[in-house]
Amino acid sequence: MKCIIIEDQPPAVRILKKYIADYGQLELVGTYGDAISALEFIRQQQVDLIFLDIHLPKLSGIDFLKSLINPPSIVLTTAYPDFALESYNLDVVDYLLKPFSFPRFMKAVMKVETIRAVNDTDKTPAKTIFIKSGFDHIKLELDDIYYIKSDRDYTEIFLSDKKVLSSKPLKEWLDDFPQEMLRVHKSYVINVNLIDKISSSKVTMKNNEEIPIGRVYKEEVARLLTPPT
Repeated sequence: MKCIIIEDQPPAVRILKKYIADYGQLELVGTYGDAISALEFIRQQQVDLIFLDIHLPKLSGIDFLKSLINPPSIVLTTAYPDFALESYNLDVVDYLLKPFSFPRFMKAVMKVETIRAVNDTDKTPAKTIFIKSGFDHIKLELDDIYYIKSDRDYTEIFLSDKKVLSSKPLKEWLDDFPQEMLRVHKSYVINVNLIDKISSSKVTMKNNEEIPIGRVYKEEVARLLTPPT
């Protein structure tokens, strides 16, 4: 994986460089003392993982992360635990509290590798995905998801036996799984493979849940009823 370091403290940079070299499976392609300097590089080059300090000059690590549209995997590094709760909403993979050991560093990187490996194989018919929920990554089968409901800053993922809360927005489900997921309402995305029946105003899923069809989405739903030519 190609990674960069965004860190303004030289001792922390030295430690991260050593850990990256010792780990052996990472390619360090850039080191930046502030987030703004890193932005141009990220726009032009592929980066798989960022080790991001929170307290940075010019632009904080949190504000930098909020500005990214499609961020790579993020491991936050900081000497302060105060931002752990806020990082929950930013879909970071892990949160390293300085000073951290090499085994703790390895654990964070291995978590990134596991998530990337699973999501890279999600293009196969049987899709297994990891969903960020709180500080955990929960393994789900895409075929088990009946529908997803938007709830302000979060999404609720409804399965046959449980509900999972995630920060993954509805639009990303459509971008990542366009063949399986369909938006039928401003607040709902459904799994088209688990539809039982469709009426003029609602979709009934195979678990008997009824999902409303929004006016602007009726044409999109109607395409499901049109046989391919």
